[in-house]
Amino acid sequence: MGFVLKHICRSRPLSCYMSIVTCRSCSQYPDLDTGNKKPQHVPVMVKEVLESFKPETGQVFIDMTFGAGGHSQKLLESAPDIKLYVLDRDPVAFSFAQELAKKYPSQVEPLLGRFSELPDLFRLRGIKRNSIDGILFDFGCSSMQFDIAERGFSVSKDGPLDMRMDGFRFPDEPTAADVLAQVKEDDLVKILKIYGEEKQAKKIARAVMEARYTFKKLKKTSELGDLIMSVCSKEQRLDKLQRHTHVATKTFQALRIFVNNEMNELNYGMIVAENYLKTGGKLVTLTFHSLEDKIVKRHLSGNVIDNAINPLPLKYTDQSLWYDKEEIDSLLYSNWKPIYKHVLTPSDEEVNVNPRSRSAKLRAAVKLKDNVQNN
Repeated sequence: MGFVLKHICRSRPLSCYMSIVTCRSCSQYPDLDTGNKKPQHVPVMVKEVLESFKPETGQVFIDMTFGAGGHSQKLLESAPDIKLYVLDRDPVAFSFAQELAKKYPSQVEPLLGRFSELPDLFRLRGIKRNSIDGILFDFGCSSMQFDIAERGFSVSKDGPLDMRMDGFRFPDEPTAADVLAQVKEDDLVKILKIYGEEKQAKKIARAVMEARYTFKKLKKTSELGDLIMSVCSKEQRLDKLQRHTHVATKTFQALRIFVNNEMNELNYGMIVAENYLKTGGKLVTLTFHSLEDKIVKRHLSGNVIDNAINPLPLKYTDQSLWYDKEEIDSLLYSNWKPIYKHVLTPSDEEVNVNPRSRSAKLRAAVKLKDNVQNN
């Protein structure tokens, strides 16, 4: 699996996200501290996350995917004087983080940026590598992103085909609509196959090209969903709870991942976590599909080459290749010790209460020794 597909650059005007962020009276983006108007995002596997970290007084954590702050809130409540850096690339989530910082002014520091921006954000604050007690990743989209039609993430809610997690921060970066308007057919097939694991990738890509040739621009989620329905009308798809799901779901996933460069950011985030955790520091990850989980697993197993995951699993063998002992040891070395023998999944009770947790997989590990890079 490789992540080398290039983004398509095209100038775009500022979207409506600025007004969404600044409109604090909007019921869809309420303040965190208003009691009965909290965001509807439900944090996944909170109990297991806290049991993995076992937070202690005065420890320092990074919530790399703040979202609506569910996990961060529980971490702050779990032990006195917790120091928490909360990162999110979504300006709306950052506004929630600022509200949480008002409640915990000496404990919470909000950071706006991607995983790849964190080293610069920390450098400006004088935060050293090998200094953090715990790092949490809750990958994928949050419920609040899916539930807001204007964000364009959900096939079930009609809105503009945007899908940019960064909102207005990078107005020149392409939206999902821009990708569909410019991408070549064979590249679109690769996007759908790799990032969506879509079996009908060729058929869907051809339909998109034909729509373009008839001068029909796919600008709304409903338009893309209807197009895919028209070419996959005979298919019946079920989710892990055996509920009927839209045939365009995997296409939407693939476009979202591509637009936001999610896999490369995830890979970089794992590298950042290893650099900033102290010896004995703990990493906890929540993944929601196989692409995310594969990257996490291969980092934890040490199956990384030149700061990128090995496309091949460690069990792969080639009898034509020979290595000496030092090379073998370096190839098989991992700076992580798993906390659990097997991956953890949500309980049946949690899935019943929060069906979106059904695909979650929790992995946790302890960092074995400090990295030697200069800060």
